[in-house]
Amino acid sequence: MGTEISVPSVKLANGVCIPQAGFGVYQIPDAAQCEQAVVDAIATGYRHIDTAAAYYNEEAVGAAIARCGVPREELFITTKVWVQDAGYGATMRAFETSMEKLGLDYLDLYLVHQPLGDYYGSWRAMEELYDAGRIRAIGVCNFKAGRLADLCLTSRIAPMINQIEVNPFNQRMDDIAANDEFGTRTEAWAPLAEGKNGIFTNPTLVSIAEAHGKSAAQVALRWNLQLGNVVLAKSTRPNRMRENLDLFDFELTDAEMAAVTELDLGPTLFAGNDTVESVRMRHGVKVHE
Repeated sequence: MGTEISVPSVKLANGVCIPQAGFGVYQIPDAAQCEQAVVDAIATGYRHIDTAAAYYNEEAVGAAIARCGVPREELFITTKVWVQDAGYGATMRAFETSMEKLGLDYLDLYLVHQPLGDYYGSWRAMEELYDAGRIRAIGVCNFKAGRLADLCLTSRIAPMINQIEVNPFNQRMDDIAANDEFGTRTEAWAPLAEGKNGIFTNPTLVSIAEAHGKSAAQVALRWNLQLGNVVLAKSTRPNRMRENLDLFDFELTDAEMAAVTELDLGPTLFAGNDTVESVRMRHGVKVHE
């Protein structure tokens, strides 16, 4: 697989360091495939692994952590509480379930997966778990600027992470600005737009890539990193994992950053959470009976 790649970390508002490039396991529901993918990712150099109750693979991630050979304290593990478990008591129970499945005695980052249901109750539970030292950092996912501001202004602890879609076609600059205002680090999911809109053959990205001896995917990821964001990439192929991590030996110029900025199309490339249909769909997803 080659030499392990070293990944720099960035600081969250509470001083906890998070590796800036992470490995996501969304859409890897097969347990054996997920476990092997996480083992391979760690062998490549990833130390930041992102899962969720709603990905149905926490046990596989836990099995990979147990067999990877890297000390627990060198890993940064994230999971998320799903809409079904919104609310104080339900989140407390969901947290213990996730910890059992992961086989961990502490978690590095726990996130509210969607701004739906009683996520204010969930946040109170997460604040308590953080105070008790069960979680090193707490945050949210998929919160637009207004939802994030309201949670920050009505809570004792502001989210340390807001994990949102950010890629060259959906750049979310207003939401990133809101995150910055409240000291919340932006973490980008789908930084490669899951291959949509021809991102791997986009002429702008390809042209910049050729100038650096890199791929269009690496340029898209590097652009996100240079915005100061944490990025999550996913692959089940070790060679692609390595490519998605090999981002720290080149830098985009100001002109190249501006050229990528011109690619913004505005709307999300995926299902949001602000239509009746999308909200109904998310409430219908069950992670347990």
